[in-house]
Order: sequence, then structure tokens, then C-alpha cells
Amino acid sequence: MVDYIADYLENIRDHRVYPSVQPGYLHKRLPNEAPQLPESWDDIFKDVENHIMPGIVHWQSPHMHAYFPALTSYPSIMGEMLSSALNVLCFTWASSPAGTELETIAMNWLGKLLGLPECFLNEKNDSPGGGVIQTTASEATLVSLLAARTRALMELSSLNPDMQSSELLGHLICYCSDQAHSSVEKAGLIGLVRMRYIESDEHQCMRGVKLEEAILNDKDKGLVPFWVCATLGTTGSVAFDNLREIGEVCEKHSTWLHVDAAYAGSAFICPEYRHWLDGVDMADSFAFNPSKWLMVNFDCTAMWVKDSTALHRTFNVNPIYLRHENSGKAIDYMHWQIPLSRRFRALKLWFVLRNYGVVGLQKHIREGVRLAQKFEALVLADQRFDIPQQRNLGMVAFRLKGDNTLTERLLKRLNGRGHIHAVPACFKGVYVIRFTVTSQRTTNQDILDDWSEIKTVASEILMETFGSENGNIVMPKRPRISLKETRELNATFGTSLLLANSPMSPKIVNGTHVAICDYEQVLSSCAQTFAQLKMEPKDSPEMRRRIRGIRMCGKKFSLDSYMDMVQGLMVEQSLPQCSEEEREEASNGSSPGDRSSITSSPITSNATIKQDNSDLSQLHVPSTPSRQVRSKSFDVSLTDLKLDDAIISIDMKNNEITITPTGSKKFEDQVRFNAVEEKLNIGNKISQAFDSFQGGVFGERRNETGSTSEKNDKVDDDSKITIKGPGSYIKKLIQQFSEGPFETEDVKTESEKAVSTQSIKDRADAICKKCFHYKGRVNK
Repeated sequence: MVDYIADYLENIRDHRVYPSVQPGYLHKRLPNEAPQLPESWDDIFKDVENHIMPGIVHWQSPHMHAYFPALTSYPSIMGEMLSSALNVLCFTWASSPAGTELETIAMNWLGKLLGLPECFLNEKNDSPGGGVIQTTASEATLVSLLAARTRALMELSSLNPDMQSSELLGHLICYCSDQAHSSVEKAGLIGLVRMRYIESDEHQCMRGVKLEEAILNDKDKGLVPFWVCATLGTTGSVAFDNLREIGEVCEKHSTWLHVDAAYAGSAFICPEYRHWLDGVDMADSFAFNPSKWLMVNFDCTAMWVKDSTALHRTFNVNPIYLRHENSGKAIDYMHWQIPLSRRFRALKLWFVLRNYGVVGLQKHIREGVRLAQKFEALVLADQRFDIPQQRNLGMVAFRLKGDNTLTERLLKRLNGRGHIHAVPACFKGVYVIRFTVTSQRTTNQDILDDWSEIKTVASEILMETFGSENGNIVMPKRPRISLKETRELNATFGTSLLLANSPMSPKIVNGTHVAICDYEQVLSSCAQTFAQLKMEPKDSPEMRRRIRGIRMCGKKFSLDSYMDMVQGLMVEQSLPQCSEEEREEASNGSSPGDRSSITSSPITSNATIKQDNSDLSQLHVPSTPSRQVRSKSFDVSLTDLKLDDAIISIDMKNNEITITPTGSKKFEDQVRFNAVEEKLNIGNKISQAFDSFQGGVFGERRNETGSTSEKNDKVDDDSKITIKGPGSYIKKLIQQFSEGPFETEDVKTESEKAVSTQSIKDRADAICKKCFHYKGRVNK
């Protein structure tokens, strides 16, 4: 069975998402009575494959877009397997201490993950609120309505002692949006109370003004408002009622506010979606389904209440056979629900929370939203389709332009073909198809395949109806303008050659359609981006030809073209290197770490850095590239800079190296990025851009004073310099300096300590030399 489950889920795309069977198909295949004798497992499972699977709607399929997600996951399946094996009934603490307490803990975890107020959590024995796992959101809605009804009847009975509860019940009335789920209406029917539907606004949201108008009108008629249901993520269009406005109205009129976030509640684990929760502190109960989008298999509905005593008053039955010595000291969840017995649902929720973690669950939610955005973009790009309501989260409501019958025919034929499955919705007379990203296995290609299926069927229907694939939509014709005419109209026109997927099919397009920057800012933008890139110039015959073409053209080009030009110049025009005399002078008076900084390029290679721990005094650097590229610097000007003369501070988090001289040493001259500045040589604006930019990214002066060592030596305002990005080079320096084994002090002799200290000094000195080699020229 485990192998079958794993194979099924991993090969879910092989199944037709919607079956091609008719009602009664299974009655014709199976016997009318149970077998008298036991049957073998092989025979039973053969019938599963032959008779059951052909009638299955594959809810885990990436092509399942109907309803809302009903996801499962391997951790959840494992929790369900273990729960089924244990088969404990968690109606009281005594019946299952672990089951009861794990449910409380898991609900506290989940409540904090959503950002719910503390009043909904149960972390202390005297906490009035808490969470409970119900079977469905429909049951949670009914539980909250019945609890609110009990509270209202108790208040009315105290004011009207001569009236029976049945008489008072006829005066109660509750409210919800006209976009609320059908389970809200069903709860009103079961609770035997009147239900008023509040008209939503143009965004399908219930607003506080409309709600208060209805409440005041009903009070004038002698009715008593007692319960309001606000929906966060409606079924038709994932619209969100204004929770803040509704909460203020409910507080004003002393009505119970229940929040139904069955689908959208899972998204609140991501902070960027919690703005829809504004006002939840005024709610009396809140519920959502982890069994929808949070990959906890059905059934699992998380419900929180501010005051659990309202539930106790409604559902409390306490026969002697259910009492135990710890009653009142621990939660007995049988008083929080309609049925008595309950399954060990907390186990699978706990497994999922631990196995995915907060980061994993957030990534899953955000990926579903991203795929819905992709589908939305595809629909908007086709002029035959329309999206009448704003997309929220992972669902897009779309339709064919024109009469509702076109969209109805489209949906019926899509479901009939069975490659994708969707369901309709209707708001204010507009018939739409709901397209929900449901499966965690959905990919970009799945979305493209589904959109291709939708377009194909839509073209068939429009061709049958109007004789054209575009239907009655007049498609505007784009005028064809020759390249010669474009150049005559625009003197600064630049062309970009785009290669299509098929070979030998180049297309000339307007270069202004790509990122064009103001000439005033292009160099500073280029330098900012260049500083964040890996300092490894591109070098190929094709790149060199492109760079020469850019420089000869004199036209305006995109930022990417300027980036290629800057990187190409660093390769095409090799930078001057130190003379042999300078190298000898530097090598004679420097440590092994210094020599490595002189003979290695600041342009790091992709080779893996291997550090030999046998010689800690040697700072190993990346291997030199096959083509020597040097920065325009004079390393010999810093040969006398030792650890005794400077404090080197390394910031691992921000990839920064700060060098603070001690004593009389100062950095008095401005550091300039001469290598790029002089080689570009195309105007004062470029030089000005680099002059204003170099201090911000490549090096900055810190105007601050303070302690730089244990002796609290004073540092001049202009004497501290910081080496920043590009991160790849600085990061490798930091890694080389920090990686080596540094033994603990208590296992060393005095001589070993001296050797270790000298090794650190040499390596720090080498880092200092290497940093200034990268920085550019620094005059002493």
C-alpha cells in the first residue's frame, strides 16, 4: 500500500483528472451483497485498480483547479497512518492525555504562526481562550453560531423571565455577506434562526456601513442581532470582508463576530498577507482549514475562541462515566464540539508543522500565489478573455467576453474533455470560471499546458458560434513599420537582435523596448549594478565584437549593453601591471601573505579554494586565471603596513573589511577607482558618476571616533576606511581568514601561543594588502 501511494502521487499526471463515468457505473460492476467468505487481498486490490480508480477525481493533480485545494503530504499521511494504528478517542484528557495536550500545543503553534492575538491561545491553565480541531469549517461555523445563540438566549431570559426560550428564539437574527459560503446558510437553518444577507460592494466585500444599516432596521422591527459571520476569502472570488469595520459594528451592538477564513487562512503564515487580518482582535471566534492549503489531509479545521465558557455552556454534558479526577484541571475537548468522540487529528498537523517548518510552508504558499499570477498574466494577454474581479492569492476568476452562455459552454467542454477540472461561480449576474492553483506539484509547464487547453477549446467554441477564433472581438491590426522608417523618425534608435527558439529566424526589434536609462544616470546605475556582480569579466570573440560595435555606434543602448561594455573593457584593454623592480621590492620586504597578494589578481576565478592547514602563516588565494588581469594599483606603497599599525575588523554579515590605522598612520587621500574611470574615457559625466559613487560602494570614510582596541586608542575622524563589495571577492577573503583551525588557549604552551599569534598577524596583514590591491591606488 505504501508503494502504491507513493507511485500514485509521484505519477499523478498520468491520470485523467476528471473521470469519464456516468452515475450508477459502480453499481453495475460490484455485487449487491457482501461476500460470505473472506477474499484474498490480491483480489480486493485488483478491484480497486479496475473499478474504483476509473471513477476517481484526482484532487492531488496539478490540473485540478476546481473548488479550493484539498492537499495532502507525506508527513500528513504518516500522521494519519499512526493515528489510525493507535485509534485513540480524545474526548477527555483521561481518555488520551497525549492526544489532548498535543492538540493544545499544536493549536498554540499554529495560532502564533498566523499572528493571532494572545487572547485566542491557551498557554496557561486559566486562559479563557484556546484552539480546537474541528472536522470542517462548516462545523466550526455551526459551533460558533450555537454558542452565540446560547449566550443571547441567556441574556434575553434574564431580561424577560416570563418568556420561554422558544419564544425568544423567534426574535434572534444573524448576518453574513451575500458572498458567504453555503455552510453559513446551513448553520442558520440548523440553529432555527433568521439569516440576513448583506449586499457586498463592487469588490464582493461586506462593509461596516451596510451591516449597521441592516442591524438598525432589524432592531426597529423588534429583532435581536446576535451573530455576524465575516468571510476572509470568499468562495466565488476570494474577496475579503472589511474585518475592522465589521468588528467595530459588532462591538457597538454586542453581537458575536465569527471569522470564516477556510481557504485564505493558510496564507496568513506569510506576513505580507496579514493586512487582511486587521481587526481580528475584535472577533469572538476564528476558523480556517489546514486541510485545504496547508497540506494536512482532510479532515482538519483549526478553530479558536476568545472565551471557551460559551462553548461549555452550549455543549456541556457530564455523565458519570465521562468524569475523571482531573476534570477542570485540563481541557476536555468533548465540551468544545457537537459530537462526543474525536480522532487524534493533532498528530498529522504536528508532523506537518515540524517536517516543513515555517520557511517550508511559507515557500509553498508563495509558490501557489506566483503560479496564479502567471496564469492571470496569460489570461490578460488574450483579448478574448476577461477577469471581472481582482485576483487574490491563488485563484483567478475568468470568463470569455460576451454572453454568459459562451463561458458556460467553455467550462462544460473543458470538464468533458477531462484534461483539467474547474467549477463556476457567479456574482452579480456574471458567470465566471474559477481557476485555483491547488497542487503543490504544479509547475510553470502545467500552467502553460492548462492555458493551452483552455485556448484550444475557446477557439473551437468561438469558431462554431461566430465563424472566427476571435469570436466577435475586433482584433486591432498593428501597422508594419520598416527599419528604415523607424531610424528616420528616431535618430537615437538602437536595434537589438533577438534570436527566436527556432534556428535561423532572427528578428529586429526596437531597442527602446528594453531597459533604457537616462544618459545622465546610466553610468551610476551601471556602476551600482557592476559593483554587486561577480568580478569576473566576460571574454569571448563574440563579446569583443559586440563591445566594438557598441563603441563605434554612438547610439543609446540598454543598461545590459552598457554592462557588457564595462566588463568587456576590463578584458579588451588589459590593465598595467607592476614592473619587475616593483615586484622584487615588494617581495623582498613582505611576508608570504603579502607576496600572494601581489602575484594574484583581484579578479577571482571560479576554482574551488583549498586551504592547507599545515601552514597557517600562508594566506591562500584563488588560482590565477589563464589571462592575467590586473587592477591599476601599486602594492609596494603599502609594504610597511603591519598588524601593529592597523586594526582589521571583519564583518561576516555585511561582507565588509574595515581597516583602522593606529598610532600615526592615516589614509589621507581619496581612493579612486582608476581602472574603470580612465579606461571608459567617454566624458566628464562618467567620471563624476564614479567620483560620487566610489565612496558609497567601493570604499567609504567613517567619520566616527571611539575605541578600536582594548586600550581605547583614539582614532582620527578621517583615518578609518571600509572595503565593501563586490561580495564574491570580499567574501572569499573573509572565508580564507576565518576558516583555519584556531586551537583553544588552555591547550597551548607559551611558545605555541606566540606562533599562533604571529600566524594570525601574517594572515591579517595579507588580507590588508589584498584589500588595497583590489581597492585601487592609494598614495602614501
